[in-house]
Amino acid sequence: MKIVSACLANIPCRFDGKAKPNQQIIELVAQGKAITVCPEELGGLSTPRISAEKLGDKIINKNGEDVTQQYQNGALKALNIALENKCTEAILKSKSPSCGCGKIYDGTFTGQLVHGDGVFCKLLKKHHLKILTEKSLKSK
Repeated sequence: MKIVSACLANIPCRFDGKAKPNQQIIELVAQGKAITVCPEELGGLSTPRISAEKLGDKIINKNGEDVTQQYQNGALKALNIALENKCTEAILKSKSPSCGCGKIYDGTFTGQLVHGDGVFCKLLKKHHLKILTEKSLKSK
């Protein structure tokens, strides 16, 4: 079983209230081979919400508010869903402060990327799940 970022399955849960649909992921969910989560919503953040980026060890929204706790809480809830469903692989939204893998936005809200993982991605890696992003699917 796979766990996937809900926004990639055409669920409008991103900070801007939109989805980022990926046909391969939509099909996996429709076939019952993947389950969707939005760690940010699970952490109690609204949709839409103020965009946030990782800055050091914190997640700060564009208004300068620290939303680290909501991101951590949501990541833990999403991890529990993955473990309960015996997921072995995740397909996550690239660059996100929750789901980004390898590269995430740098906290300046200028579109600059730095090496790193989002909060949820880090937790999944600690539990030895294979992590892909929608970008790596396109190259297959």
